[in-house]
Amino acid sequence: MNFELSEEQQAIRKAIRELVAKEVAPQARERDHSGEFPSQVINVLGTQGYMGMMLPEEYGGIEADHISHTVCVEELSRGCSSTGVIFEVHNSLVAETILHHGSEEIKERYLPKMTGEWLGAFALTEPGAGSDAAGVTSTAVLDGDDYILNGRKCFITNAGEAQLYLVIASTDLSQKSRGLSAFLVEATYPGFSIGVLEDKMGIRASATADLILEDCRVPKGNLLGKEGDGFKIALGALDAGRIGIAAQAVGIAQAAMEKAGAYALQRQQFGKPIAEQQAIQWMLSDMATDIEAARLLTYRAAYLRGSGKRCSQEVAMAKLFASTMAMKHTVSAVQILGGYGYMKEYDVERYMRDAKITEIYEGTSEVMRLVIAGSLLKQLGD
Repeated sequence: MNFELSEEQQAIRKAIRELVAKEVAPQARERDHSGEFPSQVINVLGTQGYMGMMLPEEYGGIEADHISHTVCVEELSRGCSSTGVIFEVHNSLVAETILHHGSEEIKERYLPKMTGEWLGAFALTEPGAGSDAAGVTSTAVLDGDDYILNGRKCFITNAGEAQLYLVIASTDLSQKSRGLSAFLVEATYPGFSIGVLEDKMGIRASATADLILEDCRVPKGNLLGKEGDGFKIALGALDAGRIGIAAQAVGIAQAAMEKAGAYALQRQQFGKPIAEQQAIQWMLSDMATDIEAARLLTYRAAYLRGSGKRCSQEVAMAKLFASTMAMKHTVSAVQILGGYGYMKEYDVERYMRDAKITEIYEGTSEVMRLVIAGSLLKQLGD
């Protein structure tokens, strides 16, 4: 059992940390205020090989492992969690899913574009189908050489900025989850449009909006797998994505601890730095311990995913613990900074707002507990 990153993984961490310090973190606060999508940063990530980084070299990727990708999500989120989730959705939910489930023709057509030219988005959630993925009511009906898609997706990350959307729709509503199928939909297809961008509490520089499908014609060759595979494909994609969200939570919490610790060392009260107060030391100690525990859970889940092993329970544990931890300790960071922590010119209030979404998207904490319990009870019953 080796708890150390390999030399290659350490090199990737060093490189992405330097990129974040130069290109990402300095503009994070302003982008949070303005809501501006970090297009230039995403372009830089593409030119330096991070977009589609887990793809094989034959498609333009660098064939990085899952832990390396997880490290990148963590470091990007430490500097700007909006950038972290944009990157994570593109790589985990879209590019990796196409690699695993696309036909050779689909992979040759789309994967080279996913290494920097195009951005991807994943569209599962609907107004009446969030945690209950089987409740999807968007439909796909075969019409000659095309499927005709109708429906509305909501809360879609990268909506309006992405060129390619992985859309889950039903090819047989009577079959519920077994009737779901997965399609690749280009933003230029007739009948495809984007709703109004959401004005969010956190991750404000990421784009979130509805997708509107009105007799949207999608070539039947853009079906991933076969009809009825959509639920399985979606769950597999979400396992990958949840590791990324756990890493995002770790990155946010790490940034909060660093800001709070630095402030505590220089803030004087009662004639000495508040870092010498036991109450502050205990908060920082709890932060450091929980962050390291969340990081290890997350890296283990990434390792298992990369090994091809079933790991839904471990993924759910990582996401549940990391997101709960991030929310708890960003609140602690605000508390350590006191009144300054409540002000927008200090980053910790942004970390607190950003942390909340990690408990919600790609599976709420309540759903993660159901996943863990279901797997645990099955093991105990065997």
